[in-house]
Amino acid sequence: MVEELTPRQQMILELVVREFVQTGVPVASKTLVEKYGLDISPATVRNEMARLEELGYLTHPHTSAGRQPTNEGYRYFVERLLRETELPPEERRTIAHQFQQVQTDVEEWMPLAASVLARTTRGAALVTAPQAAQPRYRHLQLISVQGRLVLLVLVLQGGVVRQQMLTFPEPLPQAVLSEAADRLNQLCAGLTADEIEPRIGSLPLLEADVARLVVEMMRRAAGTPEEIYHNGLAELLQEPEFQEAPHAQGVLRVIEERSYLEAILAYALGTSVGSVRVIIGGEGRFDELRACSLVLSRYGVAGLATGALGVLGPTRMGYGRAISAVRFVSGILSKLVYDVFVAEAEPFLSGGVRGLPLLPERESLPSQDAQDPSPN
Repeated sequence: MVEELTPRQQMILELVVREFVQTGVPVASKTLVEKYGLDISPATVRNEMARLEELGYLTHPHTSAGRQPTNEGYRYFVERLLRETELPPEERRTIAHQFQQVQTDVEEWMPLAASVLARTTRGAALVTAPQAAQPRYRHLQLISVQGRLVLLVLVLQGGVVRQQMLTFPEPLPQAVLSEAADRLNQLCAGLTADEIEPRIGSLPLLEADVARLVVEMMRRAAGTPEEIYHNGLAELLQEPEFQEAPHAQGVLRVIEERSYLEAILAYALGTSVGSVRVIIGGEGRFDELRACSLVLSRYGVAGLATGALGVLGPTRMGYGRAISAVRFVSGILSKLVYDVFVAEAEPFLSGGVRGLPLLPERESLPSQDAQDPSPN
């Protein structure tokens, strides 16, 4: 069982974390007493620091008198000592206004979210596109290209587009292709792959072949997102922690190796939308993250379409500000997903998403409803 810290030990640990985050320099007892006006002596602070070091929350990296937090110290700080706050109102208004400009353009959400998070937190931001739990058919086009070649363009609800080039046994007039596409559009509008599949047997040969391919494409679309957007990597690598090659290589692997990042996201994020998860120093599972922390959240509408976003930084990151920014942007993206995906799916949903009533009409973009941990 973890030993409970006294109020004074909690205060000293909090001040060491805040001071080290700001300066990157091991913190001395005299610095805390003088800078924060403590009514205890440096000797008393040193004794408490020594006790915190024994408990594993601080470390003594050099022969100097200064100490700095361990990963366990950061974890205790994040879970027990962060105070409730939110991003400043002007900053929230600016971010919300930026998203209002692109609220119907799904393809613009992710690069904007990555840019906003990187700028707000001075970390490297990661954002995945919202993926439908069960993609619904919206529209199909069959376009004659040349000879027997036909371009199939499938549009799913939420604006997701998939394309595939087909080769038919013989050339088909565009009029025949357009008629087949029109009949499929009437038959399949708003349906999932599982709902389309039983209807294939009653279709004419051409439409049946196309419908089978559509079902395959829709099921693939329900898998892993095709692209993970990121921003701020170059600035992050300028931090002192990443001047050492192994630590920089670890960051690059997290950002650039898709399978590794997917493993982290799968570990860190469950099905809960809007909750924030903090991974500090890899938590013994991800060696490349030993000098890093990740603040992650899932956004979207549970059971319909969700994505993930987060911020990667050194363990010496401003956790409060990062958590506040991630939670706020996650809330905005969840509202955008609701507006686009639920509005399109609503005619085909009975009783709302996952048996819940559909959300009432809300403001164009949310304010930060929940109180967030303090910026640091």
